Amino acid sequence: MNNQEIFFQKNIKFLRDRKKLSQEMLAEKLSLTRTKLNALEHGHTKAPQPEDYVRYSDYFRISVDSLLKVDLSRLSELKIRELEAGNDVYMTGSQLRVLAITVDKSNKENVEYVPVKAKAGYRAGFNDPEYIAGLPKFSMPNLPKGATYRIFPTTGDSMLPIPEGSDIVCRFMENWSTLKPRTLCIAILKAEQDFVFKQVTLQQDGLLMESLNKTYLPYAVPVSEVLELWEFHSYQTREIPEVQSDLQMLAKAFREMQEDIKVIKNKLEVVT
Repeated sequence: MNNQEIFFQKNIKFLRDRKKLSQEMLAEKLSLTRTKLNALEHGHTKAPQPEDYVRYSDYFRISVDSLLKVDLSRLSELKIRELEAGNDVYMTGSQLRVLAITVDKSNKENVEYVPVKAKAGYRAGFNDPEYIAGLPKFSMPNLPKGATYRIFPTTGDSMLPIPEGSDIVCRFMENWSTLKPRTLCIAILKAEQDFVFKQVTLQQDGLLMESLNKTYLPYAVPVSEVLELWEFHSYQTREIPEVQSDLQMLAKAFREMQEDIKVIKNKLEVVT
């Protein structure tokens, strides 16, 4: 480990402060004396015992390697939550999240379709290559290249005016930190038997889920409860859009008239 900077001392204090724990409180949780914990945080113990590393790793749910080699204070809150949720480079053995996919004979990625009857099982099989291989597969030539796509059917009326029973074509989101407010997404949640289709916004305390149908109240989900996010690309439906009613047409004409009046008023103000 030549020239390798060790961040253990800095990280354990950072993690304690992040949890808003006093030295006494954390020492009790780790079965350490406050004197020893203080010595660890200030680097007075030059050779911590292996069990000390393991205690911190188990309590904060972050690997020993990350505690030693990664400056956690430089990571975003989202990344730290991902580490706590088990998406740790050193715990998983890979720097990339493994996404199960299928390819056709020319080695081009398929677009898998998750039918209604398979929705309940997707949460358990989303990263199982055998499960994904058993889903119906399609080739959609007009999709932008360089991404992985999947199709999910919708149920319920929470996302009206997108009709119930529509097929939502989505792009896999690997980096959630790029999520823009109210991005339409299919979210695969640990606590749900089904996936959800919502407007998703990244917040300090998790992800805010909002329906297009405002009769449904928004709710927050911790990042650790989200297995996958698929960003909306397009949807397909067999329903023909309703023709505008007379009332809707009148409302549109009224709005246009208001805009015309505003333009005329602005011009008069310039003249005077």
